[in-house]
Amino acid sequence: MSKLKVIVTGGAGYIGSVLTKLLLENGYEVIVYDNYLYGQASLFDLCNNKNLELVNGDVRDFAKLKKYLDKSDVVIPLAALVGAPICSYDPIGSKTINFDANINIFKNLSNSQIVLMPTTNSAYGTGDKDNYCNEESPLNPISNYAKDKVTLEKELFNLENFVSFRLATVFGMSQRMRLDLLVNDFVYRATKDKYIVLFEGHFKRNYLHVYDAANVFIHALKNFDKMKNNIYNVGLSDANLSKIELCDLIKEKIKGFVFFEEKINKDPDQRNYIVSNEKIEQSGFSTAVSLGQGIDELIKGYSVLKRKEFVNF
Repeated sequence: MSKLKVIVTGGAGYIGSVLTKLLLENGYEVIVYDNYLYGQASLFDLCNNKNLELVNGDVRDFAKLKKYLDKSDVVIPLAALVGAPICSYDPIGSKTINFDANINIFKNLSNSQIVLMPTTNSAYGTGDKDNYCNEESPLNPISNYAKDKVTLEKELFNLENFVSFRLATVFGMSQRMRLDLLVNDFVYRATKDKYIVLFEGHFKRNYLHVYDAANVFIHALKNFDKMKNNIYNVGLSDANLSKIELCDLIKEKIKGFVFFEEKINKDPDQRNYIVSNEKIEQSGFSTAVSLGQGIDELIKGYSVLKRKEFVNF
């Protein structure tokens, strides 16, 4: 399947820029369709690759997008306003980009085309009395972002060829960096401010390095026949940690860092769960980067990062 042509909407973004490089390294032809909302130069070093095509376009311009969809074998729809805060700030953009554009994509695919869809395990909301969630657990999306992801995942079952990945909270350095993700944010604050004020510090969630988030799409392409038409949680099985436990881990690595817990805010998704990643592991996928390694990587990167401009909101 190494000759497949893959279109990645949002391919210059946080996960997309890592994924695009991996796809090219694995011999795929890649079309990146992105509006470069944040002015990112994340793919410039790949422009000499003859298997890469870059398109500056908005996914809501479907007449333009369809020309590139029609010549693609695989669709990876990463283009989105990501996270509850920015979706609350721009609900119209959230609906038209995150939901309507993807529905248009689904409706215009042939039966032979493959969709590899990133969804989110924030759709679990708060888990059961044990906070344990697998792919069969009831969904309890709270934010509009999570609700749209749940609806899109249901729509996938109208397609002939798909895989849905419920990604854990992603962390790590990327060519298109984001500082608003939980681990990235906490490590940034710990390195620059030396303190964090936590809310809902006991809430647990699962984590995933950005390389592993990208690499699971490669895994699905190489194992599509046995993975097709299924949903998979994707995260670090040894990293179902509370915010307090995450801060304890960061404190081991950053001298002088302290944290406090106050009742000052709430998680808009009310994420509090322990996620099982057994199903994706049984397919042969294994993560490569631990949470501790990712924190070390962030500390190194932040030593030369001077501006807090790498955020979605």
